[in-house]
Amino acid sequence: MRCSLFIVGWVWILASCSPNLQIKKTLALSEKKFKDHIGFMVYDPMAGKTLLEYNSDKYFTPASNTKIFTFYSSLQILGDSVPALRYITTHDSLIFWGTGDPSFLYHEVYQNNRVAAFLENAQQKLYFSLSNFQTKHLGPGWAWDDYSYMYSVERSSFPLFGNALEVEKGLNGKLFTMPSLFANYLVSGDSVSDETKVIRDMDSNRITFYPGKKRSLKSTWPLPFHSGVEVVVSLLSDTLKRKVEAVQYALPKQNHTLKSVLTDSLYKKMMQDSDNFIAEQLLLMCADVVSDTLDSEIAIRYAKKNFLFDLPDEPIWVDGSGLSRYNLFTPRSIVRLWEKIYAKVPKERLFKLLAIGSQSGTLKSWYKADKPYIFGKTGSLSNNHTLSGYLITKKDKVLIFSFMNTHFVAPSDDVRGMMQEILMTVRNEY
Repeated sequence: MRCSLFIVGWVWILASCSPNLQIKKTLALSEKKFKDHIGFMVYDPMAGKTLLEYNSDKYFTPASNTKIFTFYSSLQILGDSVPALRYITTHDSLIFWGTGDPSFLYHEVYQNNRVAAFLENAQQKLYFSLSNFQTKHLGPGWAWDDYSYMYSVERSSFPLFGNALEVEKGLNGKLFTMPSLFANYLVSGDSVSDETKVIRDMDSNRITFYPGKKRSLKSTWPLPFHSGVEVVVSLLSDTLKRKVEAVQYALPKQNHTLKSVLTDSLYKKMMQDSDNFIAEQLLLMCADVVSDTLDSEIAIRYAKKNFLFDLPDEPIWVDGSGLSRYNLFTPRSIVRLWEKIYAKVPKERLFKLLAIGSQSGTLKSWYKADKPYIFGKTGSLSNNHTLSGYLITKKDKVLIFSFMNTHFVAPSDDVRGMMQEILMTVRNEY
């Protein structure tokens, strides 16, 4: 059938083409324009029918769509409340191990003070063991020089303050840190550039403040800190106002677990704002539950064997957040995973945890309409952008989609604009 095509920006008006053909033509032309690779799939879960697919069987870099895999695994393993720590007691000692719980003193998520109160009120001496942490602080395939950026916070067994600190410059020019412990590691350097810079050494907490030659409008600089046993016990001792000592003591099979916050408070921050730190820690907590050892690879192997064996294509999955470029998934596997999530979690609960077009999270500035129609998860790395989740059509159908763009050289907003037009077409036509 001959098609008449008229283009205004990314709005395509086709006089005689079906929506499927219209969208596929747009995708093919977009690949030429952006010099990238695109994968797309739209699925109707009620009918059990694929409505549209374009390279849906090809592997793409998922970026933060990896968090969907972490989300589903956590739903299957963790239950309603977060395991905060494991512990044993003797007549004079309370020995505890971290489980990877990211919520302790992390201002971005709900706090209930349960862990602090438990440790503060313990009658025994407090001892912290790091023996169950059996992985590296930075994940496989992460860019090594991203260690000082807030999107690349270290993984640890007992996070505090989100494993991050702030350097603050007061009105009098004096430097402070929050937590105050890190002031001991702070030194001043010479002005080497116009911009003020705060740099932490890679394998330590030595922080150098380089005042810029030009006056800075900033007064605070956030940084991930290097989390080791000495830092953990020092921060805990300072926070609890009582001594905490480090020991190297193996976690016994018979132990107790203390719960903290509701898991949904972590899921919401991870899925709406794409918090990498929470994603990595959730995967460590899953490993703790299934093995008593904090190692992300254990959780991934367990999830693939027990929950993800029925995906159309085997996921190449190496971390919790999607910072790694080793991760590779196909659009049709992501769609299938969203279908599994939709079957497990009631819509009223699920949609509140996701980024919502024009309303919340990483979708707040995109996908505007008279009422929200996109509920999902974005993923972005340089030259890669993905979006997947649920789309509500004008007929109130719930469709599942995955949209993956890899290796484009155009501005990312141009790619997002193309995606927005296509998803609006799906909303209007299906």
